[in-house]
Amino acid sequence: MNLASYRTLGRTGLRISPLILGTLTFDEPGWGCDQDTALRLLHRYVDAGGNTLDTANGYAGGRAEQTIAKFLRTNPSLREGLVLATKFAGNLHPGDPNGGGTGRKAILRQLDASLTRLGTDHVDLYWQHYFDQHTPIEETIGTLQDLITAGKIRYYGLSDTPAWAVARAASLAEARGWAPVTAIQVEYSLLQRTVEGELFGAARALGIGVTPWGPLAGGVLSGKHTRTSAAESGRADWASTRARLTENTFTLLDVLHEIAAEQQVPMPAVALGWVNHRPEVTATIIGCRTLDQLENNLASLTVTLSAEQLATLDTLTAPSLPFPFAFLDNSAADLAQGGATINGIPSRNWQPSH
Repeated sequence: MNLASYRTLGRTGLRISPLILGTLTFDEPGWGCDQDTALRLLHRYVDAGGNTLDTANGYAGGRAEQTIAKFLRTNPSLREGLVLATKFAGNLHPGDPNGGGTGRKAILRQLDASLTRLGTDHVDLYWQHYFDQHTPIEETIGTLQDLITAGKIRYYGLSDTPAWAVARAASLAEARGWAPVTAIQVEYSLLQRTVEGELFGAARALGIGVTPWGPLAGGVLSGKHTRTSAAESGRADWASTRARLTENTFTLLDVLHEIAAEQQVPMPAVALGWVNHRPEVTATIIGCRTLDQLENNLASLTVTLSAEQLATLDTLTAPSLPFPFAFLDNSAADLAQGGATINGIPSRNWQPSH
């Protein structure tokens, strides 16, 4: 598999690369990368066959979108061959309650600003960045449909949104003859698998694509952390990462290191490869600060995990899902199937014999 092994997104004909280049780090010199490095990352990704870019109005206060615009100005022939995605909801106007969120007034203003920063007349995929509890779903989806009709966006998706709201949006769109919810963005990695419950279930049932972010768990699965570094670091900004560096995590890192050595790939490629090969995942969003990090991510496309390796990783990181999943897994078959095996799922007869 390579970046030109395109997949269709959800119930659409939109072809996207299996790895999407995220731009959260662009023009963020403190913890991300400067603009020159970002431009080199864009060139390398596109040269390798990648066609899908993911940004947001709030990334670097709009500078990430401007970096993409600079790239496209110097490479104008690439625009129509790229799937350009950005997001709305982030408020870039302090003190203005309508400067962000997912209401009609906010969406129209945010899209016009993003189009100006991106230097284009449309975006191919427009994401709700996160769920807005203050705005009716009908208003948001209706506005996005109007933007599709106006030719300013081609498709839309929902990021960081509860499963019930995804299902509500999809049902509204279908009932009213609107364009469907194309995909969802969710945090997903070997260390964050709770979305396998409600959100993956909704995506399967509704034919919605899944494009995970955070596949390396904020760098925890990159291979740069050791038991020693976790114990010695006292930096304040290290606290959230250190909280994830438990003994169970280090056991997982040991296994990832062994698999990486066997396959002769960088360790991050194995963690990312696991995400890439999950059946619900359409394409994975990657984030990079350096060209070396990008190359490590691209190496994940060559990773093939054996059944034994998959079983080991799955067992080490099995999530604890909320009700009713444990009940359904442990009891529902016995209660409903009368001891029969249905679709490969066995059961025990719970009724007392007479």
